[in-house]
Amino acid sequence: MPADLVLAAEELRAAVGLLKFGEPVSHVYSPLAYAWEPHRLYLERFGGGQKRVLFLGMNPGPFGMAQTGVPFGEIAAVRDWMGIEAAVSEPAKPHPKRPVEGFACERSEVSGRRLWGLFGERFSSAQAFFEGHFVVNYCPLVFMEQSGRNRTPDRLPAQERDPLYAACDEHLARTIAIMKPEWLVGIGGFARKCLERVADGRARLATVLHPSPASPAANRGWELAATRQLVEQNVWSEHAD
Repeated sequence: MPADLVLAAEELRAAVGLLKFGEPVSHVYSPLAYAWEPHRLYLERFGGGQKRVLFLGMNPGPFGMAQTGVPFGEIAAVRDWMGIEAAVSEPAKPHPKRPVEGFACERSEVSGRRLWGLFGERFSSAQAFFEGHFVVNYCPLVFMEQSGRNRTPDRLPAQERDPLYAACDEHLARTIAIMKPEWLVGIGGFARKCLERVADGRARLATVLHPSPASPAANRGWELAATRQLVEQNVWSEHAD
């Protein structure tokens, strides 16, 4: 099964690599290319077996997956909790304000710190979490404007967005088919809409608040709010596993 995930990721990388994006996007990072080694290790180490819960994020953050190749890839969580550390090269066209330093990056990905921090508190180990859970991103690309500002996929013009979504929908459908989850959990509203479009009744759907620091609600105790949402939607039980 991990081999199927690796092949699907390789094909997604190739598909989005053919796409073109114009202003105001000036730089596009593809972690599946320059950070492929840690991403492949993530799939191979933790992607095996049927997963009860599949979490879906939007796209890589500049100090998370853009550095480590792992979804929501807060460096400490990837290196210390998951035990993954591997060589990361530079994007084809690096943005001077958004350098890729790989596991040497000293910036923290707040969303990833919150997400993996919650999983680390609830489960005894990474192996215990991944036995029944997995985390993927919908879109594998990072979009940046000339100023260095992040631009999310939903803000792309339709002529750029539609072919991107077609490739990402296909990859998400393949991931669901491979993992056969009981639950699909959208991390934020965008991811939930993607799941509604692609899932086709193959799993139950749920949503959790996105852990981004740009969300005032997330800054008022995201871990407790997310746990409450997952319990109320019957994804998780009241007590930690």
